[in-house]
Amino acid sequence: MTASEVQRGASLSEPAHTHTTSRAGAFAPGRALRAGVKVLPEHARGHNRSLVLQTLFHRGAMSRADLSRETGLTRVTISDLVAELIGDGFVVEKGMREGSRPGKPAMLVDVDRAGHRIIGLDLSGSDAFIGAVLTLDGDIVARAETPHPAAASEVLAAVISLAERLVADAKAPVLGVGVGTPGVIDDRGIVLTAPNMGWAGFDLEGVLSEALGLEVLVANDANAAVLAEYTFGGSGDDVLLVKVGSGVGSGLLAGGQPMRGSRFAAGEIGHVTVGTDGGPLCACGKVGCLEAWLSVPALTSRADAAASGERDTVLRDAGERLGIALAPVVGALDLSEIVLSGPPELLGGVLAQATAEALRTRTLAPFHEGVRVRMTEQGQDIVLRGAAVMVLSATLGVS
Repeated sequence: MTASEVQRGASLSEPAHTHTTSRAGAFAPGRALRAGVKVLPEHARGHNRSLVLQTLFHRGAMSRADLSRETGLTRVTISDLVAELIGDGFVVEKGMREGSRPGKPAMLVDVDRAGHRIIGLDLSGSDAFIGAVLTLDGDIVARAETPHPAAASEVLAAVISLAERLVADAKAPVLGVGVGTPGVIDDRGIVLTAPNMGWAGFDLEGVLSEALGLEVLVANDANAAVLAEYTFGGSGDDVLLVKVGSGVGSGLLAGGQPMRGSRFAAGEIGHVTVGTDGGPLCACGKVGCLEAWLSVPALTSRADAAASGERDTVLRDAGERLGIALAPVVGALDLSEIVLSGPPELLGGVLAQATAEALRTRTLAPFHEGVRVRMTEQGQDIVLRGAAVMVLSATLGVS
């Protein structure tokens, strides 16, 4: 992250840009703080704390004078905030700066990256729930998993047991627990619907928080994944991540800000009908849904059944169907990047190329001909790392 990407703040007596720390269950704010609206005086200190932590998180260790220059906050304000953050255990002094600068060497400060841990849970697997203990930088230091129970009545107990094992293995204070789960999730962490889990109107966030005695953040798994791509994967501010597994979903950021929709169902593209030529029967009862073409079980079955030399044809057709579904989204929101998350042997190569070609032929040239379609480099850990971003955002104002 360059210096220009860190939005300038203000001292406590000056107007500041709006930066609202996400509550539990909400998406993280983008790297850039939203400009244009003054922060109320009673919120300015929280804004400035987040600004200091955000700057250190992305820029690394620096002196108090460096922080003042980077954030636009006065040195007095920076000194006060750094002292407060050290007292709270979120910032540490790293020692004197080495080098040949004249004068007294400056003391460097940084986020205490080793002082806390985050628990991430990914409930999107069809066979198992997976979890991890992560550092504040999103690095995984311990893993655990538990089989997906056959009975819906046993799902919650399995999730709580997995989380408890990870908390016990954290070996440092736990900042919070982030959960990525299938389904439509509102901004309070309530699962409005998740048929595969047997949940409807279920306060997963509240139940887990009470059981674990920790702050818990719950989001749709694809929405969590796009946060990981934004914070740790280097994506731009306008990106749509398509997550392909037992189903198909997507997470969307526009202008570095999440889009969840009026009913919290933004990104639910799996049951968009792609084409007018019929197609496979979907589990929802319709014919030709994107999920019926693109889900891992469906795509694997058709690819394996294809005649010798026809596998690429199957993948190319699925990629074109994905492009058909995404073209209106790209055109409406002027997105610059599509990221695919799922088995690379299915989604990479031929399928990704076909998606890009379909987008180019179905959107307005020259504005959208440069839309990039690529695989994520974060592999199967993307939801776990996105869960960590949720916690960082809600507790530290960092994303």
